[in-house]
Amino acid sequence: MVKNDPFANATKQVNDACDVLGIKDKGIREYLAMPNRILRVKIPVTMDNGKIRVFTGFRSQHNNDRGPYKGGIRYFNPEGGVEYMEREVMALSSWMTWKCAIVDVPLGGGKGGIYVNPKTEKLSENELERLTRGFAYKISEVIGPEKDIPAPDVYTTGKEMTQIMDTFSKLNGNKYSPGVITGKPISMGGSLARNVATGLGAAYTVREAAKAIKLNLKGAKVVLQGFGNASTFAGEYLEKMGAKVIAVSDSKGSISIPKGAKVSKIIEHKQKKGSVVGFPGSKKISTEELLTTKCDVLVPGALENQITAKIANKLQCKIIAEAANGPTLPEADPIIYKKKILVIPDILANSGGVCISYLEWVQNNMGYYWTFDEVANKMEKNITKGFKDAYALSKKHKIDMRKATMVLAVERVLEAFDQKGIWP
Repeated sequence: MVKNDPFANATKQVNDACDVLGIKDKGIREYLAMPNRILRVKIPVTMDNGKIRVFTGFRSQHNNDRGPYKGGIRYFNPEGGVEYMEREVMALSSWMTWKCAIVDVPLGGGKGGIYVNPKTEKLSENELERLTRGFAYKISEVIGPEKDIPAPDVYTTGKEMTQIMDTFSKLNGNKYSPGVITGKPISMGGSLARNVATGLGAAYTVREAAKAIKLNLKGAKVVLQGFGNASTFAGEYLEKMGAKVIAVSDSKGSISIPKGAKVSKIIEHKQKKGSVVGFPGSKKISTEELLTTKCDVLVPGALENQITAKIANKLQCKIIAEAANGPTLPEADPIIYKKKILVIPDILANSGGVCISYLEWVQNNMGYYWTFDEVANKMEKNITKGFKDAYALSKKHKIDMRKATMVLAVERVLEAFDQKGIWP
C-alpha cells in the first residue's frame, strides 16, 4: 500500500456516504468504490537520439452506469512512483464519477495518464507527439464517443487532445470523431468557455456558498493556492463579483499581498518573471502561512493532500473552494466542519471543466456550436443546482458538504444501477 493512498481516501468517502444512506451491503459498497477496469500499458517511443524508451500509461474506468466514462489524461510523475500513480488515477476516476453525478450530466468517471513530466524532462515536440500517439494507440480499443471520452489534465493541452483524436480517427477508417475527446482547440471542434470552465465554475460555487452563509463578496478577501488555469480564472471571476485577492502561490513559492492586487497584474508579473514571487508590494511566505492566512475564501488549486489536520487547525477562512482534486486529507474534514468553515468539495467546486466537456461532447455529436454565453449559462445552471441540492442535504442530515455531495452523487449512481441491474 502506498503512503497517503489517494484511492483509500476516495473509498473512505464512498463508505461515509453509504453510512449516511444506511447502505450496509458490502457488495454494493465494493461496486461503488472499485473501478470497472484499470488498463496499464507500456508505450515504447523512439527518442530523438535514436534510443527506445518505454513509458508506462494508465486508463482507469470507474463507473458508466449513467453514461460513457469521462476524465482527463495527465502527464505527471508523482513522488510515489508508478505504483502511486496507478492508485492516484483510480482515485481520480472515482471522483469523476461523483463529479458528473453531482452536476447531473449523463457521464461516468474515468481518468488516465502517463508517468512522465514533459516539463522537467524537456521532451521535444516530436518526442511528445510520438508518446501521445503511442498512448492513443494503446488505449484506442477502450475509448470512443460512446465509450470513454478523455480530456486534458496536468501538463496536457488541446494539442495532445487533437493528436489523440486524429490517431483514433485514423485507426477507425479515417472516420472524423471529434466526440472521442474534449478540451480540443476551437478550430478542432472545441467549445467556447472551455478555457475558463474550472475557474468560472468555482466562482459560481463560491457565490452560492456566500449566499448560504450570508457573506458579502464585495470586499471579501481571497487566497489562491496554485496559480494555474483554475485558480487564476476563479480569482478573476471572484474579482468581478467584488472580491480581492490578498495572497497567491505557484510552484516556486507563496506571497502575501496585504493590500490586495488585481489578478491581471499578478498574471502579467508571472509572465515576465516566471513566478508570482517578487510581485511588487508582496512578501514571500511559506505554504503553511498561505493556507492559514486570515481571509474569507481559500481556493486550494494546486495538487492533492495540501490541507492536513495540522493545517486545518490553523485555518482562518469562511469558505474553502477546492479547485484542485483532493487537496484536503480525510483527517482534516472533521476539524474544518467543527470550525464551521463551509467547504465546497472538489467534486463540486471544480466541476466546471466536466460540465463544459459534456457540452463540448454534445456539440460535437450534433455538429452545432453555441456561443460563449450560451455555454456558460448552461454550465451555471448545472453547477448552481448541484450546490443547492448538496447544501440542502448537508442541512437535512447535519453533515459536512463533502459527505453531502457524495451522498447526492451516490444516490444518483445507485438510482441508475437499480434500473439496470447486473448483466451478464
